[in-house]
Amino acid sequence: MTDNHSTGRRWPAWSSEWTLLIAVVVAILATTAIDSNHSYLYRPLESLRDIARNTALLGIFALGAAVVIIAGGIDLSLGSMIAFSGMVCGTTMLALAPEQMMAAKPVGGWVVAAGIGMSMLSGLAVGTLHAWLVTSIRLPPFIATLATLVGLRSLARALCESTTAALTPSKSAQIYVSDPFFKMLRDNVWISVAVFAVLAVVTWLLLTRTILGRHVHALGGNEDAARLAGIRTENVKWFAYCFSAMTAALAGVFYVANESVAAPVNQGRGHELNAIAAAVVGGCSLAGGVGTVPGTVLGTIFLRVVIDAVSKVIKTGADVYEGLIVGVVVVIAVTFGQVGQRAGSRQLLPGPLGLAAIPVLALFCGGTVAMTSGAMPGVGAGVVALGLLGGLRAWESRSAATG
Repeated sequence: MTDNHSTGRRWPAWSSEWTLLIAVVVAILATTAIDSNHSYLYRPLESLRDIARNTALLGIFALGAAVVIIAGGIDLSLGSMIAFSGMVCGTTMLALAPEQMMAAKPVGGWVVAAGIGMSMLSGLAVGTLHAWLVTSIRLPPFIATLATLVGLRSLARALCESTTAALTPSKSAQIYVSDPFFKMLRDNVWISVAVFAVLAVVTWLLLTRTILGRHVHALGGNEDAARLAGIRTENVKWFAYCFSAMTAALAGVFYVANESVAAPVNQGRGHELNAIAAAVVGGCSLAGGVGTVPGTVLGTIFLRVVIDAVSKVIKTGADVYEGLIVGVVVVIAVTFGQVGQRAGSRQLLPGPLGLAAIPVLALFCGGTVAMTSGAMPGVGAGVVALGLLGGLRAWESRSAATG
């Protein structure tokens, strides 16, 4: 295995973090100018609450995703873990207080604590399973967590249906939660923000001020070298995957509170990609060994600001484009990250393949704008993209010829 840090010149971490901060400000200013309702100007507190809530919910498990990526792994099961932990919380409370749950009455503090505790234990169990599959069975992390991505959601639904069939008059694929504690979590957005902030500080301290944090970076940078240096890489992987799964389990509790229901069919579906995107946008390298907590936090904020901006500009049906937005942002972030790793030596549009990609990218850009803003703006965007990409290609060709 080669060292992931041995080639090329990297931009310092603080540089990318300042760039992200500037990008967040630019996105807010651009949205303020484009949004016909001027929501950021006329309803600033409401807009702040929405962005803060969504950022905190995503950020809690994006931190877990970042730790796994820095350690050289990947966790594709985070969305399903959210659904599974929420269902564990709901079924635990239903089992302990069935009459109160069915009547939508308070279940008591100890029942709530038991539900949350079982959710966190489920995260620990799933993280341990991932570490075992990766270290002992030697499955690639992609395959191991892809299996649980599919399996956990099915298991959560089976758990819900079997529990409701046994404890309620009819079988159901969801459990409604009405305890005042969960209502408080839903109504007071700053609780989730505070939890996200505390978790971010704790994660930052772990990664930058402890031996374990240094081992996480060493493992992701070069596993063979880390093992030869005496690092018990199996234990470090166990920590990384457990931390990731437990942050998703914690997020699952907030999802249940936010929606007042534990619903394994759709809860958290696809959100693992948002978490990975936030970490990558924040500077985490998918090759491992590189990444910071401040970068991940800023990446999460930037991603949510961009998604919120699109919802304000498009007005109706903005959720249809959320996946597209996340995909485009990730591609751009990784592209510029690769360029930054080898400043001055990497071309974006090299050779015949780069030339063939120009019309494809221009068509994609124009088509996207056409779907959201109309035919004429789409044509204009496509022409502008074609011109810019052609100019970039010409500049890169001249630079390569003179360099």
